Amino acid sequence: MNLRKENFSRRRKIDNFSDIDLYPNFFRKVNNISDIYLFYKDLFIDKFFFEDMFFLLSGRIISKRFFGKASFLNLQDFSGNIQLYVKKENLSLDSYKFFELLDVGDIVWVYGILFLTNTEMLSLKVYDLRLLVKSLSSFPSKWSGLQDKELCYRNRYLDLIVNKKTKKIFLIRLKLIQFIRNFFLNMNFLEIETPMMHSIPGGATARPFKTFHNSLGINLYLRIAPELYLKKLIIGGFEKIFEINRSFRNEGLSVRHNSEFTMIEFYQAYVDYRYLMELTELLIKKLYQYLFNDINLFDIIDLNNNFDCITMFDSILKYTNLNFNVISDLDLLKNELNLLNISFDISWNIKKLQVILFEALVENKLKKPTFIIDYPVEVSPLSKHSNINIGKTDRFEFYINGFEIANGFSELNDSVLQSDKFKKQIIDIDIKKDNNIYYDESYIKALEYGLPPTAGEGIGIDRLVMIFTGSLSIKDVILFPLMKN
Repeated sequence: MNLRKENFSRRRKIDNFSDIDLYPNFFRKVNNISDIYLFYKDLFIDKFFFEDMFFLLSGRIISKRFFGKASFLNLQDFSGNIQLYVKKENLSLDSYKFFELLDVGDIVWVYGILFLTNTEMLSLKVYDLRLLVKSLSSFPSKWSGLQDKELCYRNRYLDLIVNKKTKKIFLIRLKLIQFIRNFFLNMNFLEIETPMMHSIPGGATARPFKTFHNSLGINLYLRIAPELYLKKLIIGGFEKIFEINRSFRNEGLSVRHNSEFTMIEFYQAYVDYRYLMELTELLIKKLYQYLFNDINLFDIIDLNNNFDCITMFDSILKYTNLNFNVISDLDLLKNELNLLNISFDISWNIKKLQVILFEALVENKLKKPTFIIDYPVEVSPLSKHSNINIGKTDRFEFYINGFEIANGFSELNDSVLQSDKFKKQIIDIDIKKDNNIYYDESYIKALEYGLPPTAGEGIGIDRLVMIFTGSLSIKDVILFPLMKN
Protein backbone atom coordinates (compact mmCIF):
# COMPACT_ATOMS: atom_id res chain seq x y z
CA MET A 1 0.00 0.00 0.00
CA ASN A 2 1.32 3.47 -0.90
CA LEU A 3 0.59 5.39 2.30
CA ARG A 4 1.25 8.78 0.76
CA LYS A 5 -1.28 8.14 -2.02
CA GLU A 6 -3.87 6.83 0.42
CA ASN A 7 -3.47 9.81 2.72
CA PHE A 8 -3.84 12.12 -0.28
CA SER A 9 -6.97 10.22 -1.37
CA ARG A 10 -8.49 10.61 2.10
CA ARG A 11 -7.93 14.35 2.03
CA ARG A 12 -9.42 14.62 -1.46
CA LYS A 13 -12.59 12.98 -0.16
CA ILE A 14 -13.12 15.97 2.10
CA ASP A 15 -14.16 17.92 -1.02
CA ASN A 16 -17.15 15.58 -1.33
CA PHE A 17 -18.26 16.58 2.16
CA SER A 18 -18.23 20.31 1.46
CA ASP A 19 -21.80 20.77 2.67
CA ILE A 20 -21.41 18.53 5.74
CA ASP A 21 -19.74 19.03 9.12
CA LEU A 22 -17.00 16.40 9.31
CA TYR A 23 -16.46 17.01 13.02
CA PRO A 24 -19.90 17.66 14.58
CA ASN A 25 -19.90 19.38 17.95
CA PHE A 26 -22.59 17.51 19.80
CA PHE A 27 -23.03 13.78 20.14
CA ARG A 28 -23.88 11.43 22.98
CA LYS A 29 -23.27 7.71 22.95
CA VAL A 30 -26.32 5.49 23.58
CA ASN A 31 -25.11 1.87 23.56
CA ASN A 32 -21.80 0.12 24.02
CA ILE A 33 -21.01 -2.80 21.75
CA SER A 34 -20.74 -4.99 24.82
CA ASP A 35 -24.41 -4.18 25.55
CA ILE A 36 -25.34 -6.08 22.40
CA TYR A 37 -23.56 -9.24 23.46
CA LEU A 38 -25.18 -9.08 26.89
CA PHE A 39 -28.56 -8.67 25.19
CA TYR A 40 -27.88 -11.59 22.86
CA LYS A 41 -26.76 -13.79 25.74
CA ASP A 42 -29.95 -13.04 27.67
CA LEU A 43 -32.55 -13.05 24.90
CA PHE A 44 -31.21 -14.84 21.83
CA ILE A 45 -30.59 -18.22 23.36
CA ASP A 46 -33.09 -19.81 20.96
CA LYS A 47 -31.96 -17.62 18.02
CA PHE A 48 -35.18 -15.68 18.33
CA PHE A 49 -35.17 -12.62 16.09
CA PHE A 50 -36.39 -9.26 17.40
CA GLU A 51 -37.12 -7.07 14.38
CA ASP A 52 -38.06 -4.09 16.55
CA MET A 53 -34.95 -4.12 18.77
CA PHE A 54 -32.72 -1.27 17.59
CA PHE A 55 -29.26 -0.26 18.81
CA LEU A 56 -27.38 3.01 18.38
CA LEU A 57 -23.62 2.50 18.34
CA SER A 58 -20.58 4.67 17.80
CA GLY A 59 -17.00 3.69 17.24
CA ARG A 60 -14.13 3.36 14.81
CA ILE A 61 -14.22 1.40 11.55
CA ILE A 62 -11.48 -1.22 11.74
CA SER A 63 -12.12 -2.98 8.41
CA LYS A 64 -14.36 -2.62 5.36
CA ARG A 65 -15.08 -5.22 2.67
CA PHE A 66 -17.57 -5.66 -0.17
CA PHE A 67 -19.57 -8.74 -1.28
CA GLY A 68 -21.74 -7.90 -4.28
CA LYS A 69 -24.49 -5.53 -3.18
CA ALA A 70 -23.71 -5.99 0.49
CA SER A 71 -20.85 -4.58 2.52
CA PHE A 72 -19.42 -5.57 5.88
CA LEU A 73 -17.67 -3.29 8.33
CA ASN A 74 -15.99 -4.10 11.61
CA LEU A 75 -16.90 -1.48 14.21
CA GLN A 76 -14.83 -1.12 17.38
CA ASP A 77 -15.41 0.81 20.59
CA PHE A 78 -13.68 0.48 23.95
CA SER A 79 -15.95 -2.38 24.99
CA GLY A 80 -15.54 -4.61 21.92
CA ASN A 81 -16.13 -5.21 18.19
CA ILE A 82 -19.15 -6.07 16.07
CA GLN A 83 -19.81 -6.67 12.38
CA LEU A 84 -21.99 -4.16 10.54
CA TYR A 85 -24.08 -5.31 7.58
CA VAL A 86 -24.76 -2.52 5.06
CA LYS A 87 -27.00 -2.62 1.96
CA LYS A 88 -27.82 0.37 -0.21
CA GLU A 89 -31.58 -0.21 -0.13
CA ASN A 90 -31.58 -0.02 3.68
CA LEU A 91 -30.02 3.45 3.79
CA SER A 92 -31.19 6.92 2.87
CA LEU A 93 -29.37 8.69 0.03
CA ASP A 94 -27.43 10.87 2.49
CA SER A 95 -26.44 7.89 4.62
CA TYR A 96 -25.29 5.91 1.61
CA LYS A 97 -23.27 8.88 0.42
CA PHE A 98 -21.50 8.86 3.76
CA PHE A 99 -20.92 5.15 3.50
CA GLU A 100 -19.29 5.31 0.05
CA LEU A 101 -16.75 7.82 1.31
CA LEU A 102 -15.84 6.03 4.52
CA ASP A 103 -12.31 4.82 5.17
CA VAL A 104 -10.84 2.48 7.73
CA GLY A 105 -10.20 4.58 10.84
CA ASP A 106 -13.22 6.87 10.47
CA ILE A 107 -15.40 7.27 13.55
CA VAL A 108 -19.11 6.81 12.87
CA TRP A 109 -22.55 6.59 14.46
CA VAL A 110 -24.81 3.76 13.28
CA TYR A 111 -28.42 2.74 13.91
CA GLY A 112 -29.72 -0.74 13.21
CA ILE A 113 -31.19 -4.04 14.33
CA LEU A 114 -29.48 -7.13 15.60
CA PHE A 115 -29.49 -10.36 13.58
CA LEU A 116 -27.54 -13.54 12.89
CA THR A 117 -25.89 -14.04 9.50
CA ASN A 118 -26.01 -17.36 7.64
CA THR A 119 -22.74 -18.25 9.36
CA GLU A 120 -24.38 -17.40 12.70
CA MET A 121 -22.24 -14.32 13.28
CA LEU A 122 -23.94 -11.72 15.45
CA SER A 123 -24.20 -8.54 13.36
CA LEU A 124 -26.00 -5.21 13.17
CA LYS A 125 -28.10 -4.50 10.07
CA VAL A 126 -27.53 -0.78 9.49
CA TYR A 127 -30.45 1.57 8.65
CA ASP A 128 -28.78 4.88 9.35
CA LEU A 129 -25.16 5.99 9.41
CA ARG A 130 -23.45 9.29 10.25
CA LEU A 131 -19.82 10.37 10.12
CA LEU A 132 -18.53 11.73 13.41
CA VAL A 133 -14.80 12.14 12.64
CA LYS A 134 -12.94 11.78 9.34
CA SER A 135 -9.57 10.04 9.69
CA LEU A 136 -6.96 11.66 7.43
CA SER A 137 -4.15 9.13 7.97
CA SER A 138 -4.11 5.50 6.83
CA PHE A 139 -4.30 2.79 9.48
CA PRO A 140 -2.19 -0.35 9.94
CA SER A 141 -3.83 -3.53 8.72
CA LYS A 142 -6.37 -5.05 11.09
CA TRP A 143 -4.85 -8.44 10.39
CA SER A 144 -1.11 -7.74 10.64
CA GLY A 145 -1.45 -5.01 13.25
CA LEU A 146 1.42 -2.78 14.33
CA GLN A 147 4.36 -5.16 14.61
CA ASP A 148 7.41 -2.92 15.05
CA LYS A 149 7.96 -2.48 18.80
CA GLU A 150 9.47 0.99 18.53
CA LEU A 151 6.54 2.17 16.41
CA CYS A 152 4.20 0.76 19.08
CA TYR A 153 5.97 2.71 21.83
CA ARG A 154 6.06 5.95 19.83
CA ASN A 155 2.46 5.63 18.56
CA ARG A 156 0.71 4.03 21.50
CA TYR A 157 -2.68 5.33 20.33
CA LEU A 158 -2.38 3.25 17.14
CA ASP A 159 -1.02 0.30 19.08
CA LEU A 160 -4.10 0.35 21.34
CA ILE A 161 -6.44 0.50 18.33
CA VAL A 162 -5.00 -2.38 16.34
CA ASN A 163 -3.41 -4.68 18.94
CA LYS A 164 -5.83 -6.32 21.37
CA LYS A 165 -2.96 -7.66 23.46
CA THR A 166 -1.73 -4.14 24.18
CA LYS A 167 -5.16 -3.04 25.34
CA LYS A 168 -5.42 -6.10 27.60
CA ILE A 169 -2.04 -5.35 29.19
CA PHE A 170 -3.08 -1.85 30.17
CA LEU A 171 -6.51 -2.92 31.37
CA ILE A 172 -4.73 -5.40 33.67
CA ARG A 173 -2.41 -2.59 34.80
CA LEU A 174 -5.36 -0.34 35.66
CA LYS A 175 -7.15 -3.14 37.51
CA LEU A 176 -3.95 -4.04 39.37
CA ILE A 177 -3.39 -0.47 40.61
CA GLN A 178 -7.04 -0.11 41.55
CA PHE A 179 -6.92 -3.38 43.51
CA ILE A 180 -3.75 -2.41 45.37
CA ARG A 181 -5.23 0.96 46.30
CA ASN A 182 -8.44 -0.63 47.59
CA PHE A 183 -6.46 -3.31 49.44
CA PHE A 184 -4.72 -0.69 51.56
CA LEU A 185 -7.77 1.52 51.95
CA ASN A 186 -9.74 -1.48 53.22
CA MET A 187 -6.99 -2.06 55.80
CA ASN A 188 -7.48 1.50 57.06
CA PHE A 189 -4.37 2.95 55.46
CA LEU A 190 -4.63 6.59 54.40
CA GLU A 191 -3.54 7.62 50.91
CA ILE A 192 -1.02 10.46 51.08
CA GLU A 193 0.52 12.88 48.57
CA THR A 194 4.07 14.11 49.08
CA PRO A 195 6.17 16.51 46.96
CA MET A 196 7.43 15.47 43.53
CA MET A 197 10.19 18.14 43.68
CA HIS A 198 12.70 17.87 46.52
CA SER A 199 15.26 20.37 47.69
CA ILE A 200 17.46 17.43 48.70
CA PRO A 201 17.14 14.07 46.92
CA GLY A 202 16.84 11.20 49.37
CA GLY A 203 15.23 7.89 50.24
CA ALA A 204 17.43 5.96 47.80
CA THR A 205 20.86 6.07 46.21
CA ALA A 206 20.45 7.23 42.60
CA ARG A 207 21.33 10.11 40.27
CA PRO A 208 18.44 12.60 40.30
CA PHE A 209 16.99 14.84 37.61
CA LYS A 210 17.89 18.43 38.45
CA THR A 211 15.98 21.62 37.71
CA PHE A 212 15.97 25.26 38.86
CA HIS A 213 13.13 27.18 40.50
CA ASN A 214 13.24 30.69 39.01
CA SER A 215 11.12 32.43 41.65
CA LEU A 216 12.87 30.91 44.66
CA GLY A 217 16.31 30.85 43.04
CA ILE A 218 17.08 27.31 44.23
CA ASN A 219 17.95 23.96 42.71
CA LEU A 220 15.27 21.28 42.94
CA TYR A 221 15.30 17.57 42.14
CA LEU A 222 12.61 15.24 40.86
CA ARG A 223 12.13 12.77 43.63
CA ILE A 224 13.95 9.46 43.54
CA ALA A 225 11.74 8.13 46.37
CA PRO A 226 9.07 9.56 48.70
CA GLU A 227 10.38 7.65 51.73
CA LEU A 228 11.72 10.43 53.95
CA TYR A 229 8.60 12.58 53.59
CA LEU A 230 6.35 9.64 54.41
CA LYS A 231 8.36 8.84 57.54
CA LYS A 232 8.09 12.48 58.61
CA LEU A 233 4.32 11.97 58.51
CA ILE A 234 4.65 8.91 60.78
CA ILE A 235 6.62 11.13 63.17
CA GLY A 236 3.76 13.63 62.88
CA GLY A 237 1.24 11.09 64.14
CA PHE A 238 -0.04 9.18 61.10
CA GLU A 239 0.20 5.45 61.72
CA LYS A 240 -0.82 3.72 58.44
CA ILE A 241 -0.13 5.55 55.17
CA PHE A 242 0.63 4.81 51.53
CA GLU A 243 1.36 6.67 48.31
CA ILE A 244 1.05 5.46 44.72
CA ASN A 245 2.91 7.75 42.36
CA ARG A 246 5.89 8.23 40.08
CA SER A 247 9.54 8.51 41.02
CA PHE A 248 12.44 9.50 38.75
CA ARG A 249 16.02 8.33 38.43
CA ASN A 250 18.43 9.78 35.90
CA GLU A 251 20.18 6.51 35.18
CA GLY A 252 20.46 3.80 32.55
CA LEU A 253 17.49 2.34 30.69
CA SER A 254 16.92 -1.38 30.23
CA VAL A 255 14.12 -3.89 29.77
CA ARG A 256 13.61 -3.63 33.56
CA HIS A 257 14.39 0.05 34.15
CA ASN A 258 12.68 3.25 33.06
CA SER A 259 13.74 6.70 34.26
CA GLU A 260 10.15 7.47 35.26
CA PHE A 261 8.44 4.64 37.11
CA THR A 262 5.42 3.98 39.30
CA MET A 263 5.67 2.56 42.78
CA ILE A 264 3.71 2.26 45.99
CA GLU A 265 5.38 3.01 49.29
CA PHE A 266 3.55 2.22 52.51
CA TYR A 267 4.42 2.62 56.18
CA GLN A 268 2.86 1.34 59.38
CA ALA A 269 3.80 2.25 62.93
CA TYR A 270 4.20 -0.34 65.68
CA VAL A 271 4.98 -3.29 63.38
CA ASP A 272 8.23 -4.77 62.07
CA TYR A 273 9.51 -6.06 58.75
CA ARG A 274 8.20 -9.57 59.41
CA TYR A 275 4.67 -8.18 59.52
CA LEU A 276 5.21 -6.51 56.12
CA MET A 277 6.37 -9.84 54.68
CA GLU A 278 3.06 -11.38 55.77
CA LEU A 279 1.17 -8.39 54.36
CA THR A 280 3.03 -8.60 51.04
CA GLU A 281 2.27 -12.30 50.67
CA LEU A 282 -1.40 -11.64 51.39
CA LEU A 283 -1.47 -8.80 48.84
CA ILE A 284 0.15 -10.84 46.04
CA LYS A 285 -2.11 -13.85 46.59
CA LYS A 286 -5.28 -11.77 46.71
CA LEU A 287 -4.15 -9.81 43.65
CA TYR A 288 -3.59 -13.04 41.74
CA GLN A 289 -7.05 -14.29 42.72
CA TYR A 290 -8.56 -10.97 41.60
CA LEU A 291 -6.86 -11.13 38.19
CA PHE A 292 -7.31 -14.89 37.85
CA ASN A 293 -9.45 -14.68 34.68
CA ASP A 294 -6.93 -12.41 32.95
CA ILE A 295 -3.67 -14.21 33.70
CA ASN A 296 -2.12 -17.64 34.17
CA LEU A 297 0.72 -17.89 36.66
CA PHE A 298 0.16 -21.44 37.90
CA ASP A 299 3.82 -22.28 37.31
CA ILE A 300 5.01 -19.30 39.38
CA ILE A 301 2.55 -18.53 42.18
CA ASP A 302 1.30 -21.27 44.49
CA LEU A 303 -1.71 -20.01 46.42
CA ASN A 304 -1.76 -23.03 48.72
CA ASN A 305 1.71 -22.73 50.25
CA ASN A 306 3.72 -20.01 51.96
CA PHE A 307 6.21 -18.07 49.88
CA ASP A 308 9.86 -19.05 50.24
CA CYS A 309 12.11 -17.16 52.66
CA ILE A 310 15.89 -17.50 52.69
CA THR A 311 18.88 -15.43 53.80
CA MET A 312 20.93 -13.72 51.13
CA PHE A 313 24.02 -15.74 52.12
CA ASP A 314 22.19 -19.09 51.99
CA SER A 315 20.66 -18.20 48.61
CA ILE A 316 24.18 -17.84 47.18
CA LEU A 317 25.05 -21.31 48.45
CA LYS A 318 21.79 -22.73 47.08
CA TYR A 319 21.78 -21.19 43.60
CA THR A 320 25.49 -21.13 42.71
CA ASN A 321 28.32 -23.67 42.58
CA LEU A 322 30.38 -21.67 45.09
CA ASN A 323 31.16 -23.18 48.46
CA PHE A 324 31.12 -21.61 51.92
CA ASN A 325 34.88 -20.98 51.99
CA VAL A 326 34.90 -18.97 48.74
CA ILE A 327 31.94 -16.82 49.74
CA SER A 328 33.38 -16.17 53.22
CA ASP A 329 36.98 -15.28 52.24
CA LEU A 330 37.61 -11.77 50.92
CA ASP A 331 40.52 -12.64 48.60
CA LEU A 332 38.90 -15.81 47.27
CA LEU A 333 35.66 -13.95 46.61
CA LYS A 334 37.44 -11.12 44.77
CA ASN A 335 39.21 -13.69 42.61
CA GLU A 336 35.90 -15.41 41.84
CA LEU A 337 34.26 -12.11 40.88
CA ASN A 338 37.16 -11.36 38.52
CA LEU A 339 36.80 -14.79 36.92
CA LEU A 340 33.07 -14.08 36.42
CA ASN A 341 33.81 -10.60 34.95
CA ILE A 342 31.70 -8.98 37.67
CA SER A 343 32.96 -5.45 38.32
CA PHE A 344 33.46 -4.17 41.87
CA ASP A 345 35.33 -1.53 43.84
CA ILE A 346 38.53 -2.89 45.38
CA SER A 347 37.79 -0.95 48.59
CA TRP A 348 34.54 -2.85 49.25
CA ASN A 349 34.41 -5.26 52.15
CA ILE A 350 33.22 -8.84 51.91
CA LYS A 351 29.61 -7.99 52.75
CA LYS A 352 29.25 -5.64 49.79
CA LEU A 353 30.96 -8.17 47.52
CA GLN A 354 28.49 -10.85 48.60
CA VAL A 355 25.63 -8.53 47.61
CA ILE A 356 27.21 -7.96 44.20
CA LEU A 357 27.58 -11.71 43.74
CA PHE A 358 23.96 -12.27 44.77
CA GLU A 359 22.69 -9.67 42.29
CA ALA A 360 24.75 -11.12 39.45
CA LEU A 361 24.16 -14.86 39.95
CA VAL A 362 21.10 -15.41 42.13
CA GLU A 363 18.42 -12.79 41.43
CA ASN A 364 17.33 -14.12 38.03
CA LYS A 365 17.02 -17.66 39.46
CA LEU A 366 14.38 -16.67 42.02
CA LYS A 367 11.37 -17.75 39.97
CA LYS A 368 9.02 -18.68 42.79
CA PRO A 369 7.90 -15.83 45.08
CA THR A 370 10.83 -15.51 47.51
CA PHE A 371 11.75 -13.23 50.39
CA ILE A 372 15.49 -12.62 50.74
CA ILE A 373 16.44 -11.50 54.27
CA ASP A 374 19.49 -10.62 56.37
CA TYR A 375 20.98 -7.89 54.19
CA PRO A 376 24.26 -6.40 55.48
CA VAL A 377 24.23 -3.02 57.24
CA GLU A 378 26.68 -1.72 54.60
CA VAL A 379 23.99 -1.72 51.88
CA SER A 380 21.00 -0.81 54.07
CA PRO A 381 21.53 2.76 55.33
CA LEU A 382 17.88 3.35 56.33
CA SER A 383 17.20 -0.07 57.88
CA LYS A 384 17.12 -1.00 61.55
CA HIS A 385 20.02 -3.19 62.67
CA SER A 386 19.19 -6.75 63.67
CA ASN A 387 19.46 -7.50 67.37
CA ILE A 388 19.91 -11.20 66.55
CA ASN A 389 22.37 -11.33 63.64
CA ILE A 390 25.22 -8.88 64.16
CA GLY A 391 26.09 -6.95 60.99
CA LYS A 392 22.70 -7.68 59.42
CA THR A 393 19.52 -5.61 59.18
CA ASP A 394 15.81 -6.28 59.64
CA ARG A 395 15.24 -5.98 55.91
CA PHE A 396 13.89 -8.06 53.03
CA GLU A 397 13.68 -7.92 49.28
CA PHE A 398 10.89 -9.78 47.50
CA TYR A 399 11.39 -11.53 44.15
CA ILE A 400 9.08 -13.14 41.60
CA ASN A 401 10.22 -14.70 38.33
CA GLY A 402 13.71 -13.23 38.70
CA PHE A 403 12.44 -9.68 39.29
CA GLU A 404 13.01 -7.64 42.42
CA ILE A 405 9.47 -6.51 43.18
CA ALA A 406 9.69 -5.05 46.69
CA ASN A 407 12.11 -3.76 49.27
CA GLY A 408 11.00 -3.44 52.88
CA PHE A 409 12.48 -3.08 56.34
CA SER A 410 12.04 -2.02 59.91
CA GLU A 411 12.92 1.66 59.85
CA LEU A 412 16.05 2.94 61.53
CA ASN A 413 14.76 5.39 64.15
CA ASP A 414 18.00 6.16 66.01
CA SER A 415 18.69 9.76 64.90
CA VAL A 416 22.38 9.69 65.92
CA LEU A 417 23.09 6.44 64.08
CA GLN A 418 21.12 7.62 61.03
CA SER A 419 23.10 10.87 60.97
CA ASP A 420 26.38 8.93 61.15
CA LYS A 421 25.27 6.71 58.27
CA PHE A 422 24.38 9.73 56.10
CA LYS A 423 27.78 11.32 56.83
CA LYS A 424 29.61 8.09 56.01
CA GLN A 425 27.76 7.83 52.71
CA ILE A 426 28.88 11.36 51.81
CA ILE A 427 32.51 10.54 52.67
CA ASP A 428 32.40 7.35 50.58
CA ILE A 429 30.86 9.22 47.65
CA ASP A 430 33.39 12.06 47.85
CA ILE A 431 36.15 9.49 47.49
CA LYS A 432 34.51 8.36 44.23
CA LYS A 433 34.03 11.98 43.06
CA ASP A 434 30.28 11.44 42.76
CA ASN A 435 27.57 13.82 43.97
CA ASN A 436 24.47 11.65 44.31
CA ILE A 437 24.35 11.51 48.12
CA TYR A 438 23.16 14.44 50.22
CA TYR A 439 22.91 14.98 53.96
CA ASP A 440 19.24 15.61 54.75
CA GLU A 441 19.43 17.67 57.92
CA SER A 442 15.65 18.21 58.01
CA TYR A 443 15.04 14.45 58.20
CA ILE A 444 17.56 14.01 61.01
CA LYS A 445 15.92 16.89 62.87
CA ALA A 446 12.52 15.17 62.48
CA LEU A 447 13.98 11.87 63.74
CA GLU A 448 15.17 13.63 66.88
CA TYR A 449 11.53 14.16 67.86
CA GLY A 450 10.99 10.39 67.74
CA LEU A 451 9.93 7.99 64.98
CA PRO A 452 7.82 5.22 66.56
CA PRO A 453 8.80 1.63 65.72
CA THR A 454 7.82 1.52 62.05
CA ALA A 455 8.14 -0.75 59.03
CA GLY A 456 8.00 0.49 55.46
CA GLU A 457 8.07 -1.01 52.00
CA GLY A 458 8.19 -0.03 48.35
CA ILE A 459 6.71 -2.14 45.54
CA GLY A 460 7.49 -1.50 41.87
CA ILE A 461 4.18 -1.35 40.02
CA ASP A 462 5.69 -1.54 36.53
CA ARG A 463 7.63 -4.73 37.25
CA LEU A 464 4.61 -6.26 38.97
CA VAL A 465 2.56 -5.58 35.83
CA MET A 466 5.32 -7.16 33.72
CA ILE A 467 5.01 -10.37 35.74
CA PHE A 468 1.21 -10.45 35.73
CA THR A 469 1.06 -9.84 31.95
CA GLY A 470 4.08 -11.88 30.85
CA SER A 471 5.68 -8.79 29.30
CA LEU A 472 9.37 -8.92 28.41
CA SER A 473 10.11 -5.19 28.55
CA ILE A 474 9.08 -2.48 30.97
CA LYS A 475 8.18 -0.35 27.93
CA ASP A 476 5.40 -2.82 27.17
CA VAL A 477 3.60 -1.87 30.41
CA ILE A 478 4.11 1.92 30.35
CA LEU A 479 1.69 3.77 28.10
CA PHE A 480 4.20 6.37 26.94
CA PRO A 481 7.74 5.15 27.72
CA LEU A 482 10.66 7.51 27.33
CA MET A 483 12.26 7.20 23.89
CA LYS A 484 15.19 8.78 22.08
CA ASN A 485 14.27 11.60 19.72
